Amino acid sequence: MATRILVPELGESVIEATVGHWHKSEGEPVTAGEVLVELETDKVDLEVGAERGGILARIERKEGEDVKIGDVLGLIEEVASNVKGASPARASGPAKAAGSGAPPPSPTTVEDPASRTAAVDSAHGPGKVEVSQASAEAVATPSARRLARERGVDLGQVPVKENGHRVTREDVESLAVASTVGVQPAPSILQTPASAAGVPAEKPMGGERREERMRMSRRRMTIAHRLVEAQHTAAMLTTFNEVDMAAVMELRKRHKDQFKERYGVGLGISSFFVKAAVAALRKFPRLNAEVQGDEIVLKHYYDIGVAVGAPEGLVVPVLRDTDRMSFAEIEIGIKNFARKAQDGTLSLADIRGGTFTISNGGVFGSLLSTPILNPPQVGILGLHKVQERPVSVGGQIVIRPMMYVALSYDHRIVDGSEAVQFLVRIKELVEDPAGLLLEG
Repeated sequence: MATRILVPELGESVIEATVGHWHKSEGEPVTAGEVLVELETDKVDLEVGAERGGILARIERKEGEDVKIGDVLGLIEEVASNVKGASPARASGPAKAAGSGAPPPSPTTVEDPASRTAAVDSAHGPGKVEVSQASAEAVATPSARRLARERGVDLGQVPVKENGHRVTREDVESLAVASTVGVQPAPSILQTPASAAGVPAEKPMGGERREERMRMSRRRMTIAHRLVEAQHTAAMLTTFNEVDMAAVMELRKRHKDQFKERYGVGLGISSFFVKAAVAALRKFPRLNAEVQGDEIVLKHYYDIGVAVGAPEGLVVPVLRDTDRMSFAEIEIGIKNFARKAQDGTLSLADIRGGTFTISNGGVFGSLLSTPILNPPQVGILGLHKVQERPVSVGGQIVIRPMMYVALSYDHRIVDGSEAVQFLVRIKELVEDPAGLLLEG
């Protein structure tokens, strides 16, 4: 009896996915719960496992194909009970060999995976744990597996951390870099027949001219589509201001050690801007709204999206009900999102919704930019690099840590005066952090 491998529910508002990578080939044995295939959606990557053991009899949808919920990805055939304990390929092998007149393979040629893994362990010496390729695939994050395929890294050679964490993208990257150290090109590649005969080879006019073509991931395609859509559907405009960060920097300096000791996370600048944004949104509610047809939907809750860079592209996980969160809860939430983004473990619940977005390009060194709206939201606040600059304070030129801030907004429902006043309110609250306490 065949069991169908179906595309599962993909989450709220997600109906399509792209087949990313099959971990098994047709005819290979599978066990219940084993990951068979990865699906890429515009939000997160999902793993589809086997509901029961058997043989992967047929793959219906190839890598790169688009699928919908309920589509059949492949079929699993049950293993006959009379060959229990033997792999399907091994059980059918002798019969085929007998029919062709060829002798069956010797059972001594079958290598025990456990003994092979043990041999690898002993070869690498004590203190370094190695796992088989299949085991490494199981404990690696989706982004780590993807990078391993791109860089040609054997996941079985990646050391498994003793604390039991999954193999991450950084683990694969470290091994890839280490494996390239000291590698020299083969002499046969550098030596042409002419140079071998003592005749100087003609030098190329320039360096190597390589091109590489790769398929866009579904997330990258969605990012591209949404960014273009934002510029085509909204009357987008950006206003700028600058913030003196001296008070925040001094506050962080005084309390950073105590804060880290008490909450286990550093006191960053993002939490100050999240708090300031909530206070400003209360005063200017149209920036916490969206347009639906000819109606404006004002939202009286504050789910702030925080843009995070991830290997597959920018993602915007959402902090829920930020008006009820403390500074520590905001910092812990942002730190967890950053870790999940790198590991590829963000869930659909982490990134759905959101009423307003904050994007901090300053962590990458950006001094000034115009952020693009995250539809259907009508406002996004862009933070930038803190840089010491000469400014006038009380008629005196002094050096202060300054940050440019940018607010992009949908001019269809937000007037320029509202946007400017919103950004001024952000500036006032950050320059005087005590005001955030009065805002509650």
